[in-house]
Order: sequence, then C-alpha cells, then structure tokens
Amino acid sequence: MTRHFLQLYLLIVITLAAVSWGQERLWQVYGQQSAADAAEETRSQAALLEVVEDQMRNLGEEQRAPFIHSLVARTGVDLELFDAREIAGADTLASLARGEMAFMSGANGQTWMLRRLDDSGVLAFRYTVNEPRRGVLEWSLTFVFYGAIALVIMMWLWPLTRDLRQLERATSTFGNRNWVFDANIKPRSQVHPLAQAFQRMAARIDGLIRSHQDLSNAMSHEIKTPLARMRFEIEMARTASDRAAFVRHLGNINTDIGELNAFVTATLDYAILERAEVALNLALHDFTLIVPAVTESVRRSARPDLHIRCNVDEKATAVSCDAHLMETVLRNLLYNAIRYARSEVRVTFGTQVDGWQLRVDDDGPGIPEADRQRVFGSFVRLGEPAGTATGEKTGFGLGLAIVKRMVEWHGGKVFVTASSLGGAGFCVQWPAQTAFDLPSV
Repeated sequence: MTRHFLQLYLLIVITLAAVSWGQERLWQVYGQQSAADAAEETRSQAALLEVVEDQMRNLGEEQRAPFIHSLVARTGVDLELFDAREIAGADTLASLARGEMAFMSGANGQTWMLRRLDDSGVLAFRYTVNEPRRGVLEWSLTFVFYGAIALVIMMWLWPLTRDLRQLERATSTFGNRNWVFDANIKPRSQVHPLAQAFQRMAARIDGLIRSHQDLSNAMSHEIKTPLARMRFEIEMARTASDRAAFVRHLGNINTDIGELNAFVTATLDYAILERAEVALNLALHDFTLIVPAVTESVRRSARPDLHIRCNVDEKATAVSCDAHLMETVLRNLLYNAIRYARSEVRVTFGTQVDGWQLRVDDDGPGIPEADRQRVFGSFVRLGEPAGTATGEKTGFGLGLAIVKRMVEWHGGKVFVTASSLGGAGFCVQWPAQTAFDLPSV
C-alpha cells in the first residue's frame, strides 16, 4: 500500500511540476510579446506628447487651453492641461521635476502620461491600457497540459485495472467449480502479491477437494470391504455347527472391526492435519535421545531378521521443532521402511547448512522415479510388500501424506531419492527456527 501510494504521489507531483514549467514558459513568451507591444505603444505616445509640448512652449498661458481644445476637437486625441498644483504623489512630482515622463493610473484601467511644460502647467495624455487576454491558442494549450496530467494518471492506472479484471475473471472461473486458477499476472504488477495469495489459496482449496475425493474413494473400498466380510462372517456364525467355528467367525469379525477402527483413526488424524488452525508447539529438543528411543520402539515390533541402525549427530542436542509431530514423522517413515525392507533399515539425523535433516533408508525394491511425488498423496499405495499374505492389511496409504503435512508445518520439505542400500531413501529437511524464542525442554 505504501509503495503504491508513493508511486502515484510522485507521478502526480512530477507531472504537475512539468506542466507548471511548461505553462510558465508559455506565458513568458506571450508576456514578452505583450511587453514589447506595450513599450512600442508607449514610445509612440511619448513622441506625440513631445511634439505637442514643443508647439505649446511658444504659446502664452492664456493660449494653451484653447490650443488643447482645438487639437482634441481636430484629432480626437485625449489631451488635458493640468495645473502643477493638481498633481499629487511624491514620486510623480519628482519625475516631473527632473523633466522625465510620469504616469498615473486610474481604477477604471485608464493611464495618464504626464509631461511638465513649466512651473505652472503639466500636459497629460490619457489612454486606456488593454490587458492581454488569452486567445484560442492559449486555452488550447492549457487544455493540452491538463489533458497530459490525465493521460499520465491513466497510463498508471491502466495496468492496474487490466490486472484486476484478469484476477476477477480467474477467481470467477475458479468459483464456478472449474478449480483452475489461471491468472497470468506479471511479477512487476502492483497486484502480483494479491495474485500470489489467490494462487496459494486456490492450490490449497484444490488440495482439499482432491483429499476429500480420495477420502470418498477410499471409504467406498476400505469400509465396504470389511462390512461385506463382516456380514459374511455373521451369516457363517449363524450356521456354525460347533463352538470352535463360531468363535473363529467372531474372531474374524473382531479383526474387521479393528481394521475399520484403524481406518477411522487414521482418517481423523489426517483430517486434523488438514486444518490450518493447528498451531505448532515449538521448543528445543535433544534428538540424540529422541531418535534412538523412537527407533528402538519401532524395532521391537519389526521382524526379528530385520536390522535397524541409527546414527545421530552428537551436535543435535537443541533441535527446534514440535517433538510430538517429528516423532510421528520418524515412526511413519520407519513403519513404511520395515514393510518393504529385505534385511536392513538405516536412520540418520544431522545438521545441514541452515537447518536439520532426517533420513530413513532401506534395502527394499525402491520407488520408481515417476512415483516419487505421487507417493505422498493421501490414500496412495504403490503396491503390497513382498511376502504379504493374501488379504493381510498393510496400511491405508495415509502415513506418508501425514509425514508431508507435518514437515510442511515446520517450513520444511520431504522427498524420495535412491538409497545407497539399494532401496528407497526418504529425506526430511526443515530450517532451524532461530527467529523463535524457544524454551529448552
């Protein structure tokens, strides 16, 4: 707002200064011409007055008044003869005493040119001064100058209104459930920050819509399939011939109920992460203790033949993050790794240039490069791990989506690379929160 105000303000000031200078130059030119005309007219009147003065010097005092009346009657020149005592004004009297021309002005625009004849008489020539008036050219140039001001302001406003109309069309199209925000606003545009904010909002809304679509698709499978199996088991339990078969069917129903409960829990956890109002509980934590503890907790539930190694930088004693969320990130990455690893998983935590890095590698089949972005989508499963029994549940495809969301909350990123172990390597990076006054924990 301040930048836009200063731009418009400076533009108007510079334009007004340029227009005022142009007008001043114009009036100077016309003023010089008017002054030259007035000077020429004054010289003619002074010459006429000197001629009359020369003629009157040879006349007696009683002949001067009739001579003036006769001259006025013949020529129409407005001449008068005053007594020296009738003239007032110290400057006027001083000029007359030195033998110079003197001037007196009246309120009606009339001017008297005075010339002293002798001690008793003053000859006056009266004329009307015509003030210069603006002609068609002057008025035309004035309109041109003010039109230039309007043109400059219009040139400043036109890109703004053009971009605003484009932004309005893009938002209207997006609001009509097209879900595509297409506004080509240049970075130098005044509304570029606004367009970027709309772009982020549109991307967020599009992500939420896709997430809800994925949830709807997943529910149609993840809920209907267990319900169908439960209905089948109930029918089988009704016709069971012995108690052992009845108990087996009840156990299968209980397994399906547990699967539904796990799906609902995972879905609710992911829905909570999708809410923008969740706040981080940032603090400084000792990851030389947290990472090995989480790794050991996951190792207890892993296969006995799976070897999990953990390597933490000894400097990672004051890591800024939300400890609960980062523990969840590590657990989800480890659970994903042990599903696909053949014999080895490696956890590494250390520092980078401006933050922290957590890496989980496995020696599994890896992830194709084409799927390394898609794997972080909600309800996305690329395939079942090798050796998985038919019908065995290995997850709902939400673990990595949750990881991505939690890392983004920390201002970081998560991505997949090829692992040196031969499988997939998940790398999490987030900046050090030096801008926060973090309490130690």
